[in-house]
Formats: sequence, C-alpha cells, structure tokens
Amino acid sequence: MRRGVSEPQFARRSETCDCGANLKVCLNCVSYDPTVAYKCRDRRADPVEEKHLANYCEWFELAKLVFVAPAEEKFRANKAQDQLKKLLGD
Repeated sequence: MRRGVSEPQFARRSETCDCGANLKVCLNCVSYDPTVAYKCRDRRADPVEEKHLANYCEWFELAKLVFVAPAEEKFRANKAQDQLKKLLGD
C-alpha cells in the first residue's frame, strides 16, 4: 500500500474475512480489470495465474466495493419494473 493512504492494510497475505475467504487476492484489488492483459491495470505487478488465491503482490490496494445483497437487488429490479409500467401506462 502507498504511504499516507488511510485504508486497511494487511500485514500478511493470509488475512481473511469472517467467512474465511482470503482478502489479499487479485479479485479484491483496485487494479483488477478482466479486460486488460493479465487482468491487472498495474504494469509493475507480476502476472498472477490464480486471481482468487492469496498472493504476495506488493502493489495490492483493496478495492472499495459496495455490497448489494441478492434479495435487495431483486427488490430494486421489481421497483424499476413498476416505475417503467407506470411510465408506459400499463
């Protein structure tokens, strides 16, 4: 991590969340991008084959993602459909 950034830092690559999943994995990094070469936007990083497993990348920076539970997402979809029906007069 870069100095001066006030985000959680992982002391070890084996840091896990409450569910037991590894946190320091490519899929949780801000540089992860499935549309670029090696699926990483950071050109300094070494290629990693298994993006879902913990690794030693020194350029890892935890992505700030918003969790949406599946039940909430269905509710949002239903709400959007209702709004569309009202708009179209159905």
